[in-house]
Amino acid sequence: MNRGLAAACALAVATGAGCGDRSGDARTTLRFWAMGREGEVVQALVRDFERANPDIRVEVQQIPWSAAHEKLLTAFVGGATPDLAQLGNTWIAEFAALKALEPLDRWVGESATVEPAAFFSGIWDTNVIDDVLFGLPWYVDTRVLFYRQDILQQAGYESVPRTWSEWRSAMEAVKKVVGPDRFAVFLPINEWTAPVIFGLQAGSSLLADDATRGAFSAKAFRRGFDFYLELFRDELAPPVAENEIANLYQEFERGYFAMYITGPWNLGEFERRLPEELRDAWSTAALPGPDGPGVSLAGGASLVMFRSSRHKDAVWRLVEFLSQPEQQLRFYRLTGDLPARREAWEDSELSREPRIRAFWDQLQRVEPTPKIPEWEQIASKVRERAELAARGAASSGEALELLDQDVERILEKRRWLLERDRLRSVREPGS
Repeated sequence: MNRGLAAACALAVATGAGCGDRSGDARTTLRFWAMGREGEVVQALVRDFERANPDIRVEVQQIPWSAAHEKLLTAFVGGATPDLAQLGNTWIAEFAALKALEPLDRWVGESATVEPAAFFSGIWDTNVIDDVLFGLPWYVDTRVLFYRQDILQQAGYESVPRTWSEWRSAMEAVKKVVGPDRFAVFLPINEWTAPVIFGLQAGSSLLADDATRGAFSAKAFRRGFDFYLELFRDELAPPVAENEIANLYQEFERGYFAMYITGPWNLGEFERRLPEELRDAWSTAALPGPDGPGVSLAGGASLVMFRSSRHKDAVWRLVEFLSQPEQQLRFYRLTGDLPARREAWEDSELSREPRIRAFWDQLQRVEPTPKIPEWEQIASKVRERAELAARGAASSGEALELLDQDVERILEKRRWLLERDRLRSVREPGS
């Protein structure tokens, strides 16, 4: 461990020393780390939990998303993890590999309020590592298509098509309407999400050989990647990064692009930032796929219990409380985060709103990214190689070959560990 990390760990232990039960307070004190806006808003729900559970006191620490990952790792190494935390579901595999998280299968099995079937299956799956459940979905996230309904109608389409070929035809028609200096769709080339979504839609597993090597040069991902690149080559999408556009919402307003793949956080942003005259001119739709409705990413955040907690029964009571449909709805109203429980979607606010219904539709078809600790490093390389190809600096084949080489290096240690474990099991068959 380098000296900087050791010092940070010492600081974490020092600052966490005062986080236990207060002197003279007989209640069990739980330390709950929550991120960003959620960390501020959840305090209202926690106060109600405390009133219903007077023997438990909850200390909520709000942590910026930008600092959350490092702070959690530092706390783990320093033995200062909280009792529970909000964790982005792409982080679950990493903290499970560190053995920092408490498996939740027993708790769910004994619960009268938490039932796996009540959650979106694709989102639930992001919390399962090697058949063990490590997190409970708190809110959900996926990507859908935001689009200018008025421009699509001018191009002769009343709704977004459901297949790639039909969607491609619709984009070509939009391009004819908007002209040579405007585009049908905006796919920021500094993001990895679009090429990965198209690859998943084409049936790619992204990784191969027990997630020890890349599968990006294989036929399935190549099909999705070629579909993605052709949108730039045929000038249906501008080959620019998001930071190369002055204001995303103003460009959508003026019709610089008519479609954009994004998530539920932009529902409120589009409503606030677009002018009154465009209030009814935009909508959302589930993503098209190669041969019909396509999959999208399974995202969101989960509630996890740390293995080191001395108050696991109390932690689970809080997790159960926050996962109740009525609390999920309250949380949605306070944050705009979409509920993880299906029952909460039966509320009229969600069932009647057309722009939210697209997310309900898409959440029936979501897939997780590979559940390994190295995924974020790999995603960064996907972004880098996709940008290279989108700018015309490499062919599709060259970019994907480079990407597989990148992944080969990133997963070298994983291959070594798996081989070591295999050899150990051969030598010690009873272990």
